[in-house]
Amino acid sequence: MTNGKLKIICVCGARPNFMKIAPIVDALRGRDDVETILVHTGQHYDRAMSQLFFEELGIPEPDVNLEVGSGSHAVQTGLIMQRFEPICMAHKPDWLIVVGDVNSTIACAMVAVKLGIKVAHVEAGLRSFDRTMPEEINRLLTDSISDLLFVSEPSGVENLCREGIANEKVHLVGNVMIDTLLRSKERASESNILDSLGVSSGGYVVVTLHRPSNVDDPNTFASILNALKIISDELPVVFPIHPRSRANLSTLDLDGVSKSTNFMMIDPLGYLDFLKLTMDASMVLTDSGGIQEETTILGVPCLTLRENTERPITLAEGTNRLTDCTTDAILQAYREIRASPPSGKTPALWDGHTAGRIIQILVGSS
Repeated sequence: MTNGKLKIICVCGARPNFMKIAPIVDALRGRDDVETILVHTGQHYDRAMSQLFFEELGIPEPDVNLEVGSGSHAVQTGLIMQRFEPICMAHKPDWLIVVGDVNSTIACAMVAVKLGIKVAHVEAGLRSFDRTMPEEINRLLTDSISDLLFVSEPSGVENLCREGIANEKVHLVGNVMIDTLLRSKERASESNILDSLGVSSGGYVVVTLHRPSNVDDPNTFASILNALKIISDELPVVFPIHPRSRANLSTLDLDGVSKSTNFMMIDPLGYLDFLKLTMDASMVLTDSGGIQEETTILGVPCLTLRENTERPITLAEGTNRLTDCTTDAILQAYREIRASPPSGKTPALWDGHTAGRIIQILVGSS
């Protein structure tokens, strides 16, 4: 603590982090008893994946940008650690706040804990129980070394208890990403993205794909694309292409897809345009964790192209359903949802005030 102020470093690194860190930084910057340092690792670094999100979400310019860029998991994690350690040693924070489950999350948490800096993990406790997912490893390791664990849904509390985490470290606070969604809905509604794409509200399907298990395996990726082509014969399909997915498109025979005027493969969108696209969609097909939560709040049917989810509340209470990634399985699930759209409810504490609860607990424990 410096000059009577608690010193906190907040870290973000990749697109999913930005929606989570925005309300936390906002809540911290509103206090006169806290000094906040925002570190961007640069894990996602181009305009569409990073800068535009900062602008649209009102996140202040980072105090530090590590500019690590892309690379293998080992290279990226190692480089973040090398560049983050001097920042911690120079600033000597009381706390590090990390969010989510990307490489920046575990890399910065490991540096901090070895320097005796307390770590708070936001979105702790989520488990897919699939250790082939890099994110699952990041979640497990980060939770095991954190001093405070802020949980978005009851399954996370149960998972952490099962893993032997002390109860006093664990706090069910709600979903910080929903804070961002709720405060952004009105601005998103003003987006003209539907007009620019030539689609109408409720008359199209949105797709996002980025997980290696879906886009790095040519057979799986082709099966998904075949299903999407068939769906596009019925409803326009809008597919903002993640850089990872785009890089793999050239390896596939895309004749049928590329000739379909109803299958729109577009560049990644900013947060507000994508939120508008999601809000007005007939259905979303995705392999993203966060989008499962957003569609639950928005009441939009979501078909998750995975065998598991670390967010089971979106299945139990929300609008999410899982499917295998074969063409037939996707089409069957799509048709079932079209015939009988799932109805959900708002999970407890997903009320737009999660960041405030997090900061109150963190400051009170210091």
